[in-house]
Amino acid sequence: MILVACVGNIFLGDDGFGVEVARELSRRPLPPEVVVKDFGIRGFDLAYALLDHSGLTILVDACPRGGSPGTVYLIEPEISESGEAVALPETHSMNPMRVLEMVKSMGGAPKRILLVGCEPADFGPENEGRMGLSDPVQAAVGEAVAMIERLIQEHTEGRQPNVHGSEHIFI
Repeated sequence: MILVACVGNIFLGDDGFGVEVARELSRRPLPPEVVVKDFGIRGFDLAYALLDHSGLTILVDACPRGGSPGTVYLIEPEISESGEAVALPETHSMNPMRVLEMVKSMGGAPKRILLVGCEPADFGPENEGRMGLSDPVQAAVGEAVAMIERLIQEHTEGRQPNVHGSEHIFI
């Protein structure tokens, strides 16, 4: 089974990237073993879904890495072996890497996680937010969907999804 876990806050401009990708994926025919879920900002729901899931997980989120707005990244986070204490995620926001740390601290060990992220342009005015994606991030939704479809196809054909040239980050 493949879980496509989309996260983001639609009230904070480009942070809604994952939500828009989930919306677009829901319009496409996908294999029956693929579940697309919009987790929004519900970190605990994502953590419990990851505890129950033993297949490939593709996280989708806005991902500030310093690139040009609209840049789509494929990142394979690697769970470190340190036994450091983990703070629980806030209940009204979501940081997927903190959720992965929490899953690990709860004894979970997700098989393989890939992060499809997009460089945001802005999240709206300070303390106000903004509805809707910026033009470069909206344009990147299609690229992210195509990347996710390719990853799903590779996985269902028994091939390891190709993350050659992607970044590896440790949590």
